[in-house]
Amino acid sequence: MDVAERARRKRAMIVMLALAFLSLAIVLISLNTGTIRLTPLQVWYALLGHGTAEETIILYDYRLPRIMITLLAGAGLGIAGSVFQGVSRNALADPGILGINAGAAFGLIVYVSFFQKLDTSAALMIPLFTFAGGIAVAIVIFLLAYDRYRGLMPTRLILVGIGVAAGLGALTLVLSLKLDEDTYAFAARWLAGNVWGRQWVNVAALLPWTVVLIPLIYLRSRQLDLFTLGDDMATGVGSQVTRSRLLLLTLGVALSCASVAMVGGIGFIGLAAPHIAKRLVGPRHQYFMPVAALVGVAILVAADTIGRSVFQPNAIPAGVIVAAIGGPYFLFLLFRTKL
Repeated sequence: MDVAERARRKRAMIVMLALAFLSLAIVLISLNTGTIRLTPLQVWYALLGHGTAEETIILYDYRLPRIMITLLAGAGLGIAGSVFQGVSRNALADPGILGINAGAAFGLIVYVSFFQKLDTSAALMIPLFTFAGGIAVAIVIFLLAYDRYRGLMPTRLILVGIGVAAGLGALTLVLSLKLDEDTYAFAARWLAGNVWGRQWVNVAALLPWTVVLIPLIYLRSRQLDLFTLGDDMATGVGSQVTRSRLLLLTLGVALSCASVAMVGGIGFIGLAAPHIAKRLVGPRHQYFMPVAALVGVAILVAADTIGRSVFQPNAIPAGVIVAAIGGPYFLFLLFRTKL
């Protein structure tokens, strides 16, 4: 290992440790905030099993499951955004902008409209339906954005994604208008980016997706680096470009859809997290993907904490907080990026 490589690795480790401490601080703040406030000392005693019955219920039955969901989903969205930007070679690629979230939303609406009411099984079935919707949309978008002579066209990818998302959004709205009052309220909150997964069953449903998919994606970080060189160069060094792109696309869609299944249609985390990570540790996927995951964790946990504590008694969905920050950031990237 040369000196430059050791320096990059050292810098990545320092940044990851700093972001881990930042995320831990945000989690501790989140544990102390809510409708019923707990002091840090009360939280500490409850974590050690010495708190009152009320404090234990608040911490273990309400706050910890919700925080675990935002931790897993934030990491998933950060990694998924890195995959989409690497596969498409487009700095503006994001599950929301590309229409993947719209496909996930359509899968959700199909589930609640035709298959099952909202009960315990929803925690297990919704990720499957959102994945089915997301992968179907991804296939359509990539087919329409692919040119047989020039390969995947970054500008067309964004435009096709926006168009498909708009059409699916209209169809989703039509189906949602036929729902009963309670189911419609759930769908509306989901579309706004509300963290609805707040129980341990939701954590158990999301955990396998992240535990399996994130390592699988990380093991293919070198392939993502090759994509940045172009298809011809990647093929020249022995990479099976089409097969690898489809595999990574499938993994990214699955991770993104499983994440938004529990936290709603949150956008821009997959866009911002990889960019921030690249600025901190450089363009190597081996180094910046773990950083992107930690950035996603910090953003989503902070947004959810702000939404449910600062604006009491009316909680604001985390997706609204993220969009308020992500919208201007997207415009900033749009003006800086050459499409």
